[in-house]
Amino acid sequence: MKVSTRGDYAARALLSLALHGLDRPTSVKEIAERTALPQPYLEQILLALKGAGLVRSKRGVGGGYVLARPPIEITLAQILSAVDGPLATPVDEHDHCEGHCVLQEVWVCVSDEMSQLLDGYTLADLVDRTRIGHRRAARASRDAASA
Repeated sequence: MKVSTRGDYAARALLSLALHGLDRPTSVKEIAERTALPQPYLEQILLALKGAGLVRSKRGVGGGYVLARPPIEITLAQILSAVDGPLATPVDEHDHCEGHCVLQEVWVCVSDEMSQLLDGYTLADLVDRTRIGHRRAARASRDAASA
């Protein structure tokens, strides 16, 4: 599966908010620095995420973005849909060309499976997986330093 740049950036931005910004708004600049994403593009993506109800913004000093819902309630499917549109494969009227109906059924099945798979990953899952990875990396560097 190929994920769009917008989808990848949106997931990375929300993961950053879930990792660091649960207690206070996080500026676009901070998110951009932590994720190495281009700030102007990130601003556009965050506006789309806000429009989809995944983040809220606070203006002024100390302002920025926060998750609009707990990380356990935000799925990868919702994130990708917010910036790329619906994930479902559009199905045209069934024509009766050789094999076309069968192929359409396969494309719909693949699309449904992909949507279900992406709905199975929440931001909370990604936070847990990220923190486990960081702990392993920190432990490995400590082990190497003490050897």
